Order: sequence, then C-alpha cells, then structure tokens
Amino acid sequence: MAEFVLKYADTRGEVREQVTQGATEQEIRDRYTKQGFLVYSVKPKGGFALTSEIRIGGNKLNLEKFLIFNQQFVTLIRAGLPILKSLDLLADRLTDAKLTPHINAVREEVKRGVLLSEAFRMQGVFPKIYITSVMAGEKSGSLVEVLERYITYQKLSLSVKKKVISSLIYPSLLIVIVVLVMVFLVTYVVPSFASLYESMNAVLPAITVYLIAIGTTAKGYVLLGAAALAGFGVLFYFWSRSESAQEKIDRVKIKLPVFGSIWIKYQVAQFSRVLSTLLTGGIPLVQGLDTAADSLGTPLLRKTLEKAGKMVREGQTLSSSIAATGIFPPLSVDMIEVGESTGALPQMLTSVAEFYEDDVNTQMTAVLALIEPAIMIFMGIFVAFVLIALYLPIFSLADSIH
Repeated sequence: MAEFVLKYADTRGEVREQVTQGATEQEIRDRYTKQGFLVYSVKPKGGFALTSEIRIGGNKLNLEKFLIFNQQFVTLIRAGLPILKSLDLLADRLTDAKLTPHINAVREEVKRGVLLSEAFRMQGVFPKIYITSVMAGEKSGSLVEVLERYITYQKLSLSVKKKVISSLIYPSLLIVIVVLVMVFLVTYVVPSFASLYESMNAVLPAITVYLIAIGTTAKGYVLLGAAALAGFGVLFYFWSRSESAQEKIDRVKIKLPVFGSIWIKYQVAQFSRVLSTLLTGGIPLVQGLDTAADSLGTPLLRKTLEKAGKMVREGQTLSSSIAATGIFPPLSVDMIEVGESTGALPQMLTSVAEFYEDDVNTQMTAVLALIEPAIMIFMGIFVAFVLIALYLPIFSLADSIH
C-alpha cells in the first residue's frame, strides 16, 4: 500500500489535508467520494501525482460553447430525460469538436456508475466552480436549478469580459499603428532626407543633425531590434507561466495608476459573482471560498483568499478576513459585512459584483476616452517635429537663394 497526500472538503465544508494509504490514486478518490467528501487532489507522498486525467492536446475549454452545451443539457433534463440519455443525445451534436471527447469520456464514466460531478472532474478541463455546482445539485436533488444558476453566472461573466476586451481593441490597434508609423518615419523617411542633404552639402540645423543621427543609426539596427523584441517577448512568455512570476506581475498591476484600481475591482467583481453563485447553490462558505479563489486567474489574489479562508475556518467573519488582506476595496468589505449581519450574504455578494462591474465599465470608458486623443496628440507632435526638422534646411536654402 502506497502513501498519498489527500486534500478534501468534509461534510461541513472544511478543507482538510492528510496522509492516507491506498492501492492507487483512483481507489482513494472513490473511497472518499462515496463517504460524501469532495476530493480536491490526491498526490503520492514525496512525489508527483500519477493520474489518468488527460487534457487532450492541452486544449482549453471554450466557455461560450460549453455554455451552449449546458443550456441544451438543462433543457433535456427538465424535459424528463435521464442524465445518461441526455449525454448520449448531446455527445454527437456538440458545436465544439474539442469538447466532444471530454463529453464522451464523461458519458462513459457515468455509464460505469461514477457520479456526474466526479466524471466531469476526472477530465481535468472543466471549471472548478462548475464541478462544485454539479456536486451540490446532486446532493440536494436540484441539479437543474443549480445548473441554471451556473448558466446565468457564465452569461454575465462572459458579457463583462467581452465589454472589457472590446473596449481595449481600438486603443491597442491605435498604439500599434502609431509605433509602426514612428518606426517608418525614423528608419526610412529620415535616412532618405539624410542622403539628399549629403549630396547638396547643406549646412544643417542642430535639430536636423540630431534627428538624422538617430534615423541613420536606427536604420542599421531595426531588424536586430525587432529580433531582440521578439526574443524578449518569447522569454517573457515562458517566464510569466510560472506562479511566482505571475504573482510578481500581479503586484505590478496593483501599483499601476488608474489601471491598478480597475484591475482590482474587476477581480473583486469576479470573485463576488462566483461566491454568490456557489452559496446560492447550497455550497458551504469555506468550500465556496476555496472554489472561488481557484476560479480567479491571479495567484496573488488566490493566495490572499486562501489566507482569508483559513481565518474563516478559525471562526472569523468573511468581511474581517477579507479586510485583513488589505487588497479588497473598503466599500466591498462594508457591503459584505452588511450581508453577513443581515443573513443575506449571497444577495449582497451579487450586489457587490454588479456594483463593481458597472464601476469597471464606467472607469474603462472614461480612461479610454482620454487615452485615444492623448495618443493622437502625441502622434501629431511627433510628426510635426519630424517634418520641421527635415524641411527646415530646405527653407534655409530657399532663403539663401533669394
């Protein structure tokens, strides 16, 4: 019998970690799942986990198409079809080819008698909030209602993400175009004028001399600079994949003027929306906190919420635990405290999410409304500087001829 490190949530929602013995990882998972525990991870003691869970091709889940699957799934179950029959019907009619093998695998596991939530968990690609929601629906006998809450949450989450992304597209394209125009002027136009003035043996003003020196130097290094920039981008990408690097990046994001505040508010809105959905579905607070923390893609906030969850397990309130982190905005802490004192925490968390989603949208609109003209003004000043520096000698020559 081998020893494994087991992390699970007990029937009261408290997350525990212990060393247990078993023949295989799957045997331990099955044993604790049958006892009513939610198993988070099973790893060999002192080694790496040996697991049969495979992310096919390393593909990530397309949340929009997964949302469509859940809408169809709920419709079939509500119509009275058994879960297995619903999976059979949907497996061959999915709009996402990458999702098909995972749903087929879920169907096969359910045929073998595995719980639906456990079957989804075994695939290793489905969101933890979804798996936890399904588990809550199975235990409470209200799977349809829980899935409908998840669908509502996912629709709102995707809507907010789309708004943020769409608002960033235009200024991003504008910045790229401005940079390309600047590179073209400095590395092509300026050296062309340099050749012209050299052939004319013209006496150049200091501003033109400096600009030509920059342009001719940049022309010789433009390809090397592009290669270095691409290399730096690749190195940064691989470096940023580690959790420690992501945490450092998060700390930089927080300190950014204006954008740091927007980023924090967006994360608070996401966290509040997830936790509200889980609590409404009957998930205990401690277990919901753990799942909500994992749903955030930011290691810094995930570790912060793990500390808050530990304080809640020790008997402190959620609001005081979150306030102790020093990251959450004071208003969100106050609203959560009111929700706890009135017994309406899920509803208040929804209000927090809605408030900060609207606030993020308003601040993004205001900031981008200022950034776009600022970029255009900067571009205008740069182009005017280049034109004046390049054409000033021509004006001087014209005056000397007269």
